[in-house]
Amino acid sequence: MPVTAVIFDFFGTLTPSTPAHVWDEHAARSAAPLGIDARTWRAALDTSFPERAVGGLGDLTATIRTLARRCGVEPSAEALAAACAARLTAQRELFVLREDAVPTLTRLRARGMRVGVLSDCTVELADSWPQLPVAGLVDARVLSCEERRRKPDPELFRLIAHRLGAPAQECLYIGDGGGHELTGAARCGMRAFLLAATDWGDNDAHQREDDWAGPSVSALSEVPALVDQADDDPTRGS
Repeated sequence: MPVTAVIFDFFGTLTPSTPAHVWDEHAARSAAPLGIDARTWRAALDTSFPERAVGGLGDLTATIRTLARRCGVEPSAEALAAACAARLTAQRELFVLREDAVPTLTRLRARGMRVGVLSDCTVELADSWPQLPVAGLVDARVLSCEERRRKPDPELFRLIAHRLGAPAQECLYIGDGGGHELTGAARCGMRAFLLAATDWGDNDAHQREDDWAGPSVSALSEVPALVDQADDDPTRGS
């Protein structure tokens, strides 16, 4: 089968990797208005990620309020607003794309490929999506916080393929391996590739499959060549 669609993870794939010290610094910003110790707040964010990634704590205001209460703090309206603003600003700093992201997606679309994004994410990405430069280059998106399920749930991979109008066997999946996404994509029939960029080792991702034994690329700019290789494979369809 030819490749008709390419699906990308978002964090650590379309965006640079995020090392632990950046998460620490970002957590400290939203902890300060609440009067919560930064390490305690970082722990609250980490342990609540499974809930937040499926939209289980509501919008950003409800989420920050719930986590503050779990830390033993009842935030004032002013403190809550300041913490939400700090959190949103910090998250938006993580939405900056890799230098080769837009050129790669542009090249794929110019060649008739449909492009999708499948991300385990919290409400900040969903709320900010229309303003992102990648939005106009993506034919379909599936965000965990909107679909109420996380990778490697097979329904997410089926859903993105459906929205792209492509059989799973015609899809390439590119990701950094967070959330066991590569195994999940492969089990659904997609051709999965690890993005092992130079910053991959620094990435502080949830449940990353560091033992992935499948194929990989070192840069997003290599992805169009994968399409060529798949289309030129003489064994394809035999």
